[in-house]
Amino acid sequence: MFRSFFLTREWAVWSWVGMALIFGGTWYQVQLDVQINEWFGGFYDTVQKALGEPGSITIGEFYKLLLTFGQIAGIYVCVAVFLGFFTKHWVFRWRQAMNNFYMSHWQRLRHIEGASQRVQEDTKRFANIMETLGSNLLDSVMTLVAFLPILWVLSKQVKEVPFFGEVEHALVYVAIIFALLGTAVLAVVGVKLPGLEFNNQKVEAAYRKELVYGEDHEDRATPPTVWELFQNVRRNYFRLFFHYMYFDIAKWSYLQFGVLVPYIALAPTIVAGAITLGVMQQIVRAFGRVESSFQFLVRSWSTIVELISVYKRLRAFEAQLATLPPEPQPEAAE
Repeated sequence: MFRSFFLTREWAVWSWVGMALIFGGTWYQVQLDVQINEWFGGFYDTVQKALGEPGSITIGEFYKLLLTFGQIAGIYVCVAVFLGFFTKHWVFRWRQAMNNFYMSHWQRLRHIEGASQRVQEDTKRFANIMETLGSNLLDSVMTLVAFLPILWVLSKQVKEVPFFGEVEHALVYVAIIFALLGTAVLAVVGVKLPGLEFNNQKVEAAYRKELVYGEDHEDRATPPTVWELFQNVRRNYFRLFFHYMYFDIAKWSYLQFGVLVPYIALAPTIVAGAITLGVMQQIVRAFGRVESSFQFLVRSWSTIVELISVYKRLRAFEAQLATLPPEPQPEAAE
């Protein structure tokens, strides 16, 4: 899965130079998000001033602020579109490297049960998941690096938080504690999901294999056999649906409550009138970015479960390759 792309001369440029380009593009995108956060602070302070002191700003000044946002957002859109386009190509090259490796050993692998599914479907799913999950992880890490210092500085203006009183840089600790708490709870609640997803792919593969045999052999895929195999699929899916139900209850309850957390933490400061509307918006947006970055596992748990399942299947596939006898070498011509 990894060696065929990152440790071969054929793919060295795509794998390492491409990764560096993705890192650089993501970092620049996050810096644009930082500029947007700063813009919101100035914009809401201007709105507060205009509403509190009629005539204090002109319509031209207001439109100029909006134009500034348009310039930053325009660059952000261009970077996001290019980065998404390039990332898709980069990940497909990764899939191509895996495919080339497996197909180079196809004569040894073709006898393994489900070999075609591993090569075609699992490599495709692995690439798709890595594109989504890898991009989100990289964005979360870089967002955290960029916004954590901003929240640290802005937290100096928050002198008191509910329940704990005066705590220096309190909002940073609130974001970390709340994210870690949610991650721990959902990890416990969703502990059975990876195994169920792995079993799900096994019963699906068995059902698909029998149907494929039935295309060429009249004595295969008979109604009793197909019914039994599909019942296994049905049973496993229903178990999966049940476990995802209580997992989703915990996940969405946690995320919806998280919307209120920064406002609860800021309540004494807001009531005391210690900050302006613009500063409050900067704090809330920075808090949201930091909290969301720490919540990467929470928000991506379902995708991680699927990745674990695909990874297990491909690892088992590669492990079988290691146990097979080597391919016979052609005899040298005399």
